[in-house]
Amino acid sequence: MQEKKLGFDTLMIHAGQKPDSDTMSRTLPIYQTTAYAFKSVEHAQNLFALKEEGNIYTRLQNPTNDVLEKRIAELDGGVGGLATASGHAAMFMTFVNLCNTGDEIVSSICIYGGAINMMGLSLRKLGINVNFVDPDDLNAWEAAVTDKTKAFFVEAVGNPNANVADIEKIAEIAHRHGIPLIVDSTFTTPYLVRPIEWGADIVIHSATKFLGGHGTSMEGLVIDSGKFEWLGNPRFPDFNIPDEGYHGMVYGRDCGKAAFITKLRVHVLRDYGSAASPFNTFMILQGVETLSLRMKKHCENAVKIAQYLSDSPFVDFVNYPALKSSKYYELAQKYLPLGCGGVFTFGLKGNRETGAKFIEALKIFSHVANVGDVRSLVIHPASTTHSQLTDSQLFASGITPTTIRLSIGLEDADDLIFDLEQAMKAAQ
Repeated sequence: MQEKKLGFDTLMIHAGQKPDSDTMSRTLPIYQTTAYAFKSVEHAQNLFALKEEGNIYTRLQNPTNDVLEKRIAELDGGVGGLATASGHAAMFMTFVNLCNTGDEIVSSICIYGGAINMMGLSLRKLGINVNFVDPDDLNAWEAAVTDKTKAFFVEAVGNPNANVADIEKIAEIAHRHGIPLIVDSTFTTPYLVRPIEWGADIVIHSATKFLGGHGTSMEGLVIDSGKFEWLGNPRFPDFNIPDEGYHGMVYGRDCGKAAFITKLRVHVLRDYGSAASPFNTFMILQGVETLSLRMKKHCENAVKIAQYLSDSPFVDFVNYPALKSSKYYELAQKYLPLGCGGVFTFGLKGNRETGAKFIEALKIFSHVANVGDVRSLVIHPASTTHSQLTDSQLFASGITPTTIRLSIGLEDADDLIFDLEQAMKAAQ
């Protein structure tokens, strides 16, 4: 009998896990250990040579982390995943898995300011150059490609202005040149969009945000689609020549569809060491088990509040793709039919001082540098999350001095609207 394909809600609770074999614990145990006993000398040798699957050291793999990796990979439709210490670690490790000194990346400019800093400054110091482009300008993606380009990078929904990337068309350009597309799906999670279904080759999550959902634990995830052809691709010699660190393994040849994620674990994670904490993984998994329920409420509240703000006399603009007035409305209908997430921006009439008074007057919204919490959050990007950007970069990212970013939580929407109203009046 053919097995039934399990639905999203079933997978977010059960994928990658069976009751613990030793204790029969139904809830996933926290394997808070650094190392694992070998059955024999031969067993140890086989594990280190990658001839046999199993646990060696928690810097490489851990049974608690393994469940999260498998669960999100299944929800995203990938062949494998890797948990990392943070979302930034997931990004950095992905880039160095693909690039060497002298290589290039093409990236959207409409992304998190810390990511722009990492890519534009820190990677440059390593000799990896990043060309930033307007994500809406498909010709700009094409024009930025050189023989040194190793990846395209875009956020599915951009931070902070909630711009929607045309993943399918950007993927077509990337693949025409033999380049993988990396999509950061932090704001959307697998519940709202599965980028792999639209052509993405690698998906990145800051699990710190909506996947965990409670603002307690940092973690990142990298998901490999298994669809990119590494073998024989002249842009990626590291996937096609023997790796001296693993007995001459050729990842593109010997690892099949899992070439990227295998190299990321046994080469990059092994050598850079940005491993995820099993305790943090356990906390993230508590959030994943309620992911669809929370995302529905985040989206429902965000639509109500975005509509309220768009009608307010105190507001200049609202950037939320679920609004029919948004330039991204049609793309949102295509990629985000279940909702556009809980993060967006708006602009108060006035100046920076008006924005500061507004934030100080809020009572329910928390002023913190995070998103994706059950609690509603607020921040002023130009002076915080994107403060390292130049004026020209801020302009290119669509961030003005009066831009306010909201992360809408799970509170009663009417209470949130009341809080915004009283704060905007106080700011005047």
